[in-house]
Amino acid sequence: MSEKPAGADIPEETVGSQVSPVSQGSSLPDMSPMSSMSAVWQSSPPGSIYDYIQVASFALGSDGRIAQWSERAAELLGLSAPQAIGKDPVEAFVPPEYQETGHRAVADILDGREWTGLVPYRSPQSPSGHGIAEVYVMPAQDEDGKRSALCIAVDVSALRGLETDLASSQAVFGQSPLGFFLFGTDLRMLRVNERFAKVFGRPTEEYRGVTPHDLLPRGEADRLAAALRQVLDSGQALTDMPLMGQTPGSTDRRRWSVSLYRLHSGSGRPIGIAGLATDVTGRRRAEQEAAGVRRNLALLNEAGARIGTSLDLETTARELLDVAVPQFCDLASVDLYQGLLSGDETPPGLADGSAELRRVAFASAVSDGPVAFGDICRVNTAEDPKPIQVGEVHRYPFNSLCAHALRTAQVRVVPGRDGSESLELGAMLQSTLVVPMVARDTVVGLAQFSRTKGSEPFGERDRALAVELAARAAVSIDNARLYRREHERALILQRSLLPPGDPEAAGLDIACRYLPGNAATEVGGDWFDVIELPGHRTALVVGDVMGRGLRAAVAMGELRTAVRTLALLDLEPAEVLSALDEIALGLGTPGGSHAGARTGSRALARGGQAAEDSSDLTEVYLATCVYAVYDPVTRRCTFANAGHPPPVLVEPGENALLMEVPPGMPLGVGGEPFEEIEVELPDGALLALYTDGLVESRDHTLDEGLQALRAALDTPEGAEAGNAAAGSLEDVCDHVLGTLDTHHGEDDIALLMARVQGLSAESVGDWRLPSAPQSVGRARELAREQLESWGLDGLVDTTELLVSELVTNALRYGEGEIRLRLLLDRTLVCEVWDGGLVQPRRRRARDTDEGGRGLQLVGLLSAGWGSRRTPLGKTVWFELALPDGQSSGPDSVEALLSLW
Repeated sequence: MSEKPAGADIPEETVGSQVSPVSQGSSLPDMSPMSSMSAVWQSSPPGSIYDYIQVASFALGSDGRIAQWSERAAELLGLSAPQAIGKDPVEAFVPPEYQETGHRAVADILDGREWTGLVPYRSPQSPSGHGIAEVYVMPAQDEDGKRSALCIAVDVSALRGLETDLASSQAVFGQSPLGFFLFGTDLRMLRVNERFAKVFGRPTEEYRGVTPHDLLPRGEADRLAAALRQVLDSGQALTDMPLMGQTPGSTDRRRWSVSLYRLHSGSGRPIGIAGLATDVTGRRRAEQEAAGVRRNLALLNEAGARIGTSLDLETTARELLDVAVPQFCDLASVDLYQGLLSGDETPPGLADGSAELRRVAFASAVSDGPVAFGDICRVNTAEDPKPIQVGEVHRYPFNSLCAHALRTAQVRVVPGRDGSESLELGAMLQSTLVVPMVARDTVVGLAQFSRTKGSEPFGERDRALAVELAARAAVSIDNARLYRREHERALILQRSLLPPGDPEAAGLDIACRYLPGNAATEVGGDWFDVIELPGHRTALVVGDVMGRGLRAAVAMGELRTAVRTLALLDLEPAEVLSALDEIALGLGTPGGSHAGARTGSRALARGGQAAEDSSDLTEVYLATCVYAVYDPVTRRCTFANAGHPPPVLVEPGENALLMEVPPGMPLGVGGEPFEEIEVELPDGALLALYTDGLVESRDHTLDEGLQALRAALDTPEGAEAGNAAAGSLEDVCDHVLGTLDTHHGEDDIALLMARVQGLSAESVGDWRLPSAPQSVGRARELAREQLESWGLDGLVDTTELLVSELVTNALRYGEGEIRLRLLLDRTLVCEVWDGGLVQPRRRRARDTDEGGRGLQLVGLLSAGWGSRRTPLGKTVWFELALPDGQSSGPDSVEALLSLW
């Protein structure tokens, strides 16, 4: 052959020498791949190891020639029996260069010595045509007693493959980080590796012959035995089977994951079950931790979405319990400080935790009614704890755990009671978390979370979660409390700035409505007012401060107060608006300065923006206002307007009309004069004053809103509300608000309606007297006669005395003709007119003075008095309350004596 023989790399002295298989195995490479080994294994019944390594046998006779030749030898060496029998084995299949050594080896064998060695041979199955066989020769004798030999030959490549496979299997079995174990078909353990022994806590030698019941608790052992039998019978592998138990000498519960598969022989016969076991206690614990974290995060996410949706304290408490039960605990309750619920800022005992609390919410997944769980803290002993009912006000004793939690703002754990104490549900509780509800470093209440026995106990993560849930609810509750406090204050402010619900005025029927644009605060800048003026006259005011909310309400309050002050001075409507304009101009500037505000106010009033160089302008207050004064005697009404929508007048039998009142500039612009007009109003006429929120919104323009208002007031006869001028005034207000778009929420709405009912001629006494001393007596006579005709005899003496004082002052300090007028409505009003411009001034007379006590007497005997300018002079008036049959009024004699 041109190629070097396969045995050429083997030293000559090795062939035919006695060597051990181990030493030979270390010097030869693996000449057969694993895939080839698998193919031979699967196709060689009955599956013995000899089948796997293909052991060939032959015999040598006493002459050193082949006497017997097996079929395996023929397959391995490529020579048939006829070709081999009778041949010299060395010459038959040993390469020529090794034949000399081979002959010496055969001679030694025939001398009776055993021999083991590696022999090169010609192999037709090998791709190179050569192979190496490991030959074991045993001396023997034939029937004649002559020396012979029995030879066994194994292909080195198959042998070395088997050695490699065994070494690999041993390495995997012994060095694997996983626990390997083998069970026989009798379900007894055959072998385990060191890792398995370490996992289950026993030496490896103790596992041979053990059963599952020797390793695991009964229930788990039954499961493992059934799984082994199932895998052995079906051949189907089983993966990740969970098992639980304890290792020897430990009380900790361990968790293992076991995978099983069936083992087969080369012929496919089941010979046992192999398995892998992994300790997953740490992984399981980590999974539980992660699941707990995910569950808590989901619960917190749900809490963020569900807690605090309302600004109601009780609703927020119930939302907390809806989240906590049953996802977090089995029972829960919320107690809030009674003082906080009632509006007190610092309830007594809040700092030491002994203040009164009210149970505002309770929830249970195991009971329909309240139980005594953490409530055991509210009594001094646990002998007879009584459940706290929802709505009940109670206290926790100073030395109780609940009071301690309230004092320190720290979570406390109340352990469950022994179930043998009572059959009530409270004895079934495992533990209770007492969690103070803290918001902005202030404790507002107490939340209690309980779990029943059998549930997982509260852990540190549960404590942290309970604190977080309680804190979220506490912040929402505190926000609700602060909102309610501010809301109540705003309402108090708003209500104090508006007239009473049923204002009264002489000669007028009045109905009014106020709808805040902001339903949350219920405050705004719109206002209306009904002011009684001297002479039974009435001032009707409707105004609108630009802006919304509390800021606009404060500005409105300042303007309303100013209007009332100016109205009591009895100024003309145009003069009142001019003074209001100056006041509004100075509201938003430091020190009330008007210079910086004037430019910005005018720019805003015209729809623009204030100049950038108006750095001294801090705030601009603009307002619109309509001011009307109605005199029931003359039935005339004087109007002045400051940029406000025009009043609407509905006369009996006529259509509603927009009154042509000069609009003027809004208040706060400054420098613009206001005009006024005087209109005579017939009895039964309806006057409507309103703000722009009633007639203007995004959905329609101001003109469209005004037309809708006129249509609502000009209801055709036979419609639901009837004729607006003749129907009930309250019904007319409701009809207008129901017809127009009043729920847009864009602006406040104020509506003031007045139906004119002037004073009848029988209720008015009017006389003119000359500027002469005898007019004093005449005035007394006229007053007496008029009061007697009205049936007011009880007021005659007082009225005569006061009339004489006013007429005397008119003669002494006034000028021209004197006019005396008596007006009867809800009160009696007496007016004395003269042409003088000097206003009377009340002063305190000394004991030695002979005069100067007239106005003091008027002030003592009347319900009110005053003076006002008129176009031709002044008017001094006083007012007396009508007798009610129970009191006789002030005693004139006593009043006179009190002056000295």
